[in-house]
Amino acid sequence: MARVASASREDKMGILERCDTNAVAHLHLNSPERLNALSDEMLAALQSEFDKVKDDRSIRAIVLSGAGKAFCAGHDLKQMTAGRQTEDAGKAYFKDLFDRCAKMMLTIRALPQPVIAQVHGIATAAGCQLVASCDMAVAAQGTRFGVNGVNIGLFCSTPMVALSRNIPRKQAFEMLTTGHFISAEKAEALGLINKVVTPEELAGAATELAETVAAKLGAAVAIGKEAFYNQIEMPMAQAYDYAGDVMVQNMLYRDTAEGIAAFLEKRPPDWQQS
Repeated sequence: MARVASASREDKMGILERCDTNAVAHLHLNSPERLNALSDEMLAALQSEFDKVKDDRSIRAIVLSGAGKAFCAGHDLKQMTAGRQTEDAGKAYFKDLFDRCAKMMLTIRALPQPVIAQVHGIATAAGCQLVASCDMAVAAQGTRFGVNGVNIGLFCSTPMVALSRNIPRKQAFEMLTTGHFISAEKAEALGLINKVVTPEELAGAATELAETVAAKLGAAVAIGKEAFYNQIEMPMAQAYDYAGDVMVQNMLYRDTAEGIAAFLEKRPPDWQQS
């Protein structure tokens, strides 16, 4: 099986830090004084790093975490307030901001690598949207999730898109209209996250999940991730037709044939690609 060298690679980028260990890229939101808000700078840093990693076949999973007391508190309200100081009262800035944020969230979905949110403290508004946009999520006990913009007169319409595709609609609507927070345990029960662990176990649990995924054939996971999101929005019959074509394509991979042969012969696979 092709593996990346075990040495870690670290990039200190100020607002966003990256450390690669084996086939896992760890991206660390590093703006604790702003509760890792999705400021203009943070959105740009995330978009840039996702654009870099998407073509890096040595990376087969991504863990997204946050520094300080919170995972992510959503949009930067101070920047949004400053954006109003224009002739159009901020209309163009707000449109651009939400377009950039949506692009970044959709980039997560389009990445060939699964993205795992490592969540602690709070994940609110666009921060909750970020968790919902990741493919999987692990949270520490005591973490709270909310789309609480309604409490300040701003309905979380863009966070609603990802949230309502993760949890039942009535639960999503209640969160959106009341501004109430839910616990990590409730988030797990609703399907927003995969697992709740103690704070001490959080980093290890997220890394273990990422390394489990990264140990698989990367080409198979990549084609599967794309198919997962495509088929889920199709009528069932169309989904089966589409998924069958994807499986045919996957079966023709050299390393898939090797994986099947290795299983039948009770030996480790000799995969030539990551």
